[in-house]
Amino acid sequence: MIKKPIILGIESSCDDTSAAILQGQKILSNIVANQQIHSLHGGVVPELASRAHQQNIIPVVDAAIKKANINKEDISAIAFTKGPGLLGSLLVGSSFAKSFAMGMNIPLIAVNHMQGHILSHFIDEGKAMPEFPFLCLTVSGGHTQIVRIESTINMQVIGTTIDDAAGEAFDKSAKILGLPYPGGPHIDNHAKKGNIHAFEFGKPKIKELDFSFSGLKTSILYKIQSNLQKNPRFIEENLEDLCASIQHSIVSILLNKLEKAIKITGIKQLAIAGGVSANSYLRVELEKLAKDKGYQLYIPKFEYCTDNAAMIAITGYFKYLDKDFADQSETPSARLSF
Repeated sequence: MIKKPIILGIESSCDDTSAAILQGQKILSNIVANQQIHSLHGGVVPELASRAHQQNIIPVVDAAIKKANINKEDISAIAFTKGPGLLGSLLVGSSFAKSFAMGMNIPLIAVNHMQGHILSHFIDEGKAMPEFPFLCLTVSGGHTQIVRIESTINMQVIGTTIDDAAGEAFDKSAKILGLPYPGGPHIDNHAKKGNIHAFEFGKPKIKELDFSFSGLKTSILYKIQSNLQKNPRFIEENLEDLCASIQHSIVSILLNKLEKAIKITGIKQLAIAGGVSANSYLRVELEKLAKDKGYQLYIPKFEYCTDNAAMIAITGYFKYLDKDFADQSETPSARLSF
């Protein structure tokens, strides 16, 4: 019996330091170190993030290897996030990966962070996996895309944001409402008790499959500022309804474009990925859409929605099979495209 390769994945694109061990498509460990300091600043501070990655990277990798119950000599290759992300943070992960690969004399694999989110659906946990081709709605703090996936190595972005991402719309709206960072989960929690039709905001009119959220953010800001002038307690008295209405507006934009993509492509296999895919309202509405229209829907576990190294390792596994290796001259890219 052929032994399946063991891949060490490293993820350091933003403020989470993560290491994971996968054997084939089976996860052996997935360790994530969060950086709490950014909540004090209302957003990620790049310099603080890169310093924290330097402190966390070795202990996190050590913990991942120990939890997987393997020796470092058992590792077949190391995969790391090349981009997109914060350059200082990416440099920490890539530098460690290159050093580890050189020291252990094993292949080095560069991974696109967004492809990692998509391929997290192929981590083997005994659940059904998407069949090709399928459409994936990737939504995070920095990206909003509809991607057509023909295979693990053949992906095409057919719709993307022309300005802000959906996750940014959540976080900026939360900041306007005085909610802590990261704001998306707080809006999600408050929205559960609110009326989605309590407030209406401006809707973008963008052709084809592209997104725009800057106008929606402006509409939300002006609506709240206008009402605060009349009633200084407006946010406090309407917080749950505001959160529900904001969340409904963002999710509606996402689903409208996804439905349009289904009609254009004829593909009825759907998946979601990225940090915003953890949003409970988005999940419920997607499940309703899939049930009503007869679509096949794949939703990742919560731990694979946020940034994690398991998704980097699974992408590294497929690249390993294709012998798609990087060399020591590989450099990270903050704006890496598909």
